[in-house]
Amino acid sequence: MTVRAGTSGWSYPSWRPGFYPAGMDPSEFLGFYARRFSTVELNTTGYRLPSEDQFRRWAEQVPDGFEFAPKLPGGRLRSLDVFEQRVRALGDRLGPIRVSLQSPRDEGAIELLLGSLDPSLRLAFDLQHPSWDGIEARLAEGGAVRVGDLDGRAPFRYLRRRERPDDAFVAAVRAAAEPTYVYFRHEDEPHAPAYAAELVSRT
Repeated sequence: MTVRAGTSGWSYPSWRPGFYPAGMDPSEFLGFYARRFSTVELNTTGYRLPSEDQFRRWAEQVPDGFEFAPKLPGGRLRSLDVFEQRVRALGDRLGPIRVSLQSPRDEGAIELLLGSLDPSLRLAFDLQHPSWDGIEARLAEGGAVRVGDLDGRAPFRYLRRRERPDDAFVAAVRAAAEPTYVYFRHEDEPHAPAYAAELVSRT
C-alpha cells in the first residue's frame, strides 16, 4: 500500500503561523512544505501555464521522491503538446495530472486526451457532471482514473477532500490496493495541512 497525502496548493500566506512559521518569506514555503509532505496539487497550471524554467525551479526546491500534480483545464485542449512539454520539465517530480472537465459527458474529449498525451502520463479525470457516471472502465483501459473513484479497476487512485479524515475515509484509503493520492483542499485557515498530516499518521 502506498498513500501520498498533501494539499491543494502551498502558497498561502494565511497559513502563517498555523502551518508556516510566523515571518517566513513566501519564497521559502515550498521547501518547508516539501519537508513535511510528499506531494502537492499544482493548481496554478489551471489558470496560466508557467514557463519550463518555472517548473524546473519548483522541482529544484523539493527532495527526491516528491511529486507535483498539475492541473490541466479541459477547456484548453488545443495546446496539449505545450502543456505536456512544460510539465515534463518537472522531471521525476511529475506526479499524476488532474484533468478538470466541467461540461456534461463528451467522450470525444476523453478520446482526444487519451490519444494525444503520452500514455506514460498518469491522468486523473475530475468529472463533476453526473452524466459521466460509468466512464470509469474506459478510463482504466487507457491507464487513467476518475477522481474520487475507489471502486472500479484503476492503476492508481486520486482523491480530493475538504473535510477532516474520519474513520470511514481512513479505512477506505487503507483498503485501497493501488497507489493512492489524497489532496485536502485549501481554506484560509491551515486546516488542509493539518488534515493531510493526520491522514499520513493514520495510514
